[in-house]
Amino acid sequence: MPAPLPLGGLLALFTAAFTAVMTELLPAGLLPQISHDLHTTPTATGLLVTGYAITSCAAAIPVTAAVRTLPRRPVLLTVLAGFAAFNLLTALSTSYPLTFTARLLAGIMGGTLWAMLVGYATRMVPATHRGRAIAIVSAGITIALCAGIPAGTALAHTLGWRTTFAALAALALLLMAWVRLRVPDYPGENAAHRLPLRHVSRLPGIRRVLTLTLLVLLAHQATYTYIAPYAQHTGNRTDLALLVFGIATVAGIWITGTLIDRHPRATLQAAIALLTIAMLTLALLPAALLPATALWGTAFGALPTLLQAALVNASGPEHADTATSMQTTVYNLGIAAGSLTGGLVLQGAGPAALPWTTLLIVTATWRILPSRAPDPHRRPTTTPPDPHPKTLLK
Repeated sequence: MPAPLPLGGLLALFTAAFTAVMTELLPAGLLPQISHDLHTTPTATGLLVTGYAITSCAAAIPVTAAVRTLPRRPVLLTVLAGFAAFNLLTALSTSYPLTFTARLLAGIMGGTLWAMLVGYATRMVPATHRGRAIAIVSAGITIALCAGIPAGTALAHTLGWRTTFAALAALALLLMAWVRLRVPDYPGENAAHRLPLRHVSRLPGIRRVLTLTLLVLLAHQATYTYIAPYAQHTGNRTDLALLVFGIATVAGIWITGTLIDRHPRATLQAAIALLTIAMLTLALLPAALLPATALWGTAFGALPTLLQAALVNASGPEHADTATSMQTTVYNLGIAAGSLTGGLVLQGAGPAALPWTTLLIVTATWRILPSRAPDPHRRPTTTPPDPHPKTLLK
């Protein structure tokens, strides 16, 4: 009988993901309050989100490379301590430059956390349960987006935005104690057997998964960023469409958690198919926005977990942090490129062209889907790479 999942530890990592998303996105809903208190414009306040995102993306690969040989739990505890300190500094600061600096430093914590969470989760479970472990941790992102941000915004309107950031700092401190109690420590990578970043990127399947990640995020973001003008174009309410999308993402991640370890490739194909059908429906039947959005949300609830699991299966847990740091960067590039692409399409062709754009990009993903299911038991080599390139490209 298989051992039960270490839910206490996995839920701690779930809460870490929740905390990171709340820290990153909460200012977006509090721009007027923060602007008033810091005596700045809403545009400048919006840069508190942008600056966090930029440093998170920029830090993922170099910081992960710098700490990959260190024991894992001390690194995780340091990151959580950073969230506590920088959220508290944000809560106390009365200076915009100081607040902006705190957000940049918090972004570094975020980039480091996203690069290590998935690898940490997969080391806590047998290979046959990797997908479910990733799904549990990834659910922290979904719950933060669907429930945490609205609740945090409501709390801020009642008690003030500073109280909300102080609460996030307290949550990070409590989470540090939880991690100490329930999350096991693991050694870092052996320096003598550590694969350089470029060699990890050459492991079989890695580039395929990274390309698929880029295309999926590019496709999704091209329409999602501009869902408000599209909903207006179809005569629907944006808030209702977003509510349907959010509920569907929760359903998608739950379904994925039940299927991913037994049918990884089929589940990935089904998610891509759902996204294809959703965009085709939006393109041909704009009035069917809500049912199409339900399919879209279900697909997108599943895809990040499936892509993370595929990457870990390709890299092996011993290289998961390095591989995930690359995926974190690619993920953010996809978001940026998708938003830019959608903006150009909206300006040039109008909202009706958005789902057609996403559909075209999604169609390209079918050409690079894995030809067979990844083997979760496969262990990529961890021996030092041969200096001759031809032996690395076989």
